[in-house]
Amino acid sequence: MERKIITTADGSSTIYLPDLDETYHSRHGAIQEALHVFITSGLDYWSDKYPEKQELSVLEIGFGTGLNAFLTCLHAESLHCKIKYTGVEAYPVTSEHLQHINYSKEILSGTQESVFNTLHDVSWEVMHDITSKFSLLKQEKTFNDITDEALYDLVFFDAFGPRVQPELWGEAVFKIMYKALKPGGVLVTYSAQGNARRAMQTVGFLVDRIPGPPGKREMLRANKPL
Repeated sequence: MERKIITTADGSSTIYLPDLDETYHSRHGAIQEALHVFITSGLDYWSDKYPEKQELSVLEIGFGTGLNAFLTCLHAESLHCKIKYTGVEAYPVTSEHLQHINYSKEILSGTQESVFNTLHDVSWEVMHDITSKFSLLKQEKTFNDITDEALYDLVFFDAFGPRVQPELWGEAVFKIMYKALKPGGVLVTYSAQGNARRAMQTVGFLVDRIPGPPGKREMLRANKPL
């Protein structure tokens, strides 16, 4: 499938898939969206909810360009816990496309470029220590192949949108997410689609609509009951 690098409204890059007319991130701003949905509404929310915990296990559904992992790695330095991060991706982005991604330059004037490159250079299927507070495991598989049970504290659900891949937003996938989370765990996603929300509720999540990132009125955050 053809991939094109485009620039979003905040100056950061994303990948556009012409065949699906879909982007990896919001055209209103890739970095802005990721910071709002996954860092502020996910990582910081969990950290505030469980200030006593010293370790956080994150599962990302759709590793993609590595933006969410990169931001999490940078943000880990200011948190009280160490982060073990698992990114699942069925179709890894090629190095040819990654060399045109500008996140490190947009975020910290290029000073963290080596960290971004390391996230992509380390081998798949092995946990690697990227910094003293952030470890990364990349897994190449489909979301339906996830079999983990009560392993993660936080899920970043960043799959392609319901318009192009509705099968990723139904009860079957959210049942896998629910099973993978520990009791009290949290799932966040940029989508606020009603069908997705009802699917989450059906499998047992307690779901809230909360303010969305630039360009979106709402997003969803789901908690697994203790």
